[in-house]
Amino acid sequence: MIRYYSTNNKNYLVSFKDALLSGLAPDKGLYMPERFPVYDQNKLMEKDFRNLATYLAKLFIEEEIPEDEIKNICYDAFNFDVPLKRINDNIFILELFWGPTCAFKDFGARFMALTMSYFLKKINKKIKILVATSGDTGSAVAKGFYKVENIEVVILYPSQKVSLLQEKQLTTLGENITALEVLGTFDDCQAMVKEAFVDKDLNSRLNLCSANSINIGRLIPQSFYYVWGYNRLKYLLNGIEPQLIYCTPSGNFGNLTGGLFAKRMGLNVKKFIAATNENDVVPEFLFTGKFNPRPSVTTYSNAMDVGNPSNFARMIDMYTKDNSSYWENMKKDIMGYKVSDEETLDTVKKVYEKTGYILDPHSAVGYKAIQKFKKDNESNNFNFIFLGTAHPAKFMDILEDKLGIKVDIPSQLQEALLKEKKSIKIKNIYSDLKDFLLQTK
Repeated sequence: MIRYYSTNNKNYLVSFKDALLSGLAPDKGLYMPERFPVYDQNKLMEKDFRNLATYLAKLFIEEEIPEDEIKNICYDAFNFDVPLKRINDNIFILELFWGPTCAFKDFGARFMALTMSYFLKKINKKIKILVATSGDTGSAVAKGFYKVENIEVVILYPSQKVSLLQEKQLTTLGENITALEVLGTFDDCQAMVKEAFVDKDLNSRLNLCSANSINIGRLIPQSFYYVWGYNRLKYLLNGIEPQLIYCTPSGNFGNLTGGLFAKRMGLNVKKFIAATNENDVVPEFLFTGKFNPRPSVTTYSNAMDVGNPSNFARMIDMYTKDNSSYWENMKKDIMGYKVSDEETLDTVKKVYEKTGYILDPHSAVGYKAIQKFKKDNESNNFNFIFLGTAHPAKFMDILEDKLGIKVDIPSQLQEALLKEKKSIKIKNIYSDLKDFLLQTK
């Protein structure tokens, strides 16, 4: 059985169930697997994503959840397509936005909701999920946990800093989902959530858990589609072994950490490109060796507006070896690029005019980062996959108003637009959040 340790104390070990249901370790560390299982390379060419996901999930949790239950979880969680499409030449997009909320966060949120539900039924326990969102996490968590037994969800999001569709998705469900509209930034929301998890008084009265990417239950399934993307690329290349570079649009860096998990499990990735918007603390670190978290700034790729990414702690943990520098180790695998709002819009426009393909602002950041990498490096032998993290319709206000690009709206997003927003406004101070949680316990 694989156990999970805290990034602040490798001797503190718990089961997957306990790591999942607590979110953060008691010492404020993030949970990491004590070892990475290595997958059977013969499974790489599995033709059904759900079967591949079942196999990979079993490697992490089989001794805690029976195989047939893991299969049921994966078949329910991933009941949508995960296509790989060529944009041009050697650049491909892995479309991760065909789930119910049209964002890649559906993978982690749905898997986590179903695994939590499995354990909670077994132990007859109720919990309250507390999550901060800069856009897509909130909607994915809201939909993934909607009407799930024994779980209530409270979502904090920054007022007027998410798109109209994102806000509608996380504020219109009701039932066991409550949206708190915070008068501040995403960093404020995240800080308030973190403070709640380490508040001993609050935790003595409530069973709190996280659904952000600080929860290991979100990260494990986010490794699955990196393996799948390699699988699909090899198929498109008629069985030729790809020389692959992955590019990940990054905010809290959970998505990129999922890729690093996949590499440790045996995935043959030559390098990762960490693509950010103006909130470029990790690319800056990779260039200078200095990590300088700072308040986030608002951009068109709002789900990446993070000034102090939580999962950087996991990245440090993965690249700390003996007495060597984790900076030196990390930059062997990862290169970082910053993309401005102006470059983002220009990329959307040029790709659309050349190919007819519509990128959302986050995916455009990824595409532009690949172009910057190719300019700086000899890249003729490589194939590039960037992650399509959200459907462009979620940002139709930007694409239509700024670029005049008309976007077709998927049915699940049209449904959300017609519903009435219901949110509770609170100040960006922790005491307001604590008071609310205790009043509604």
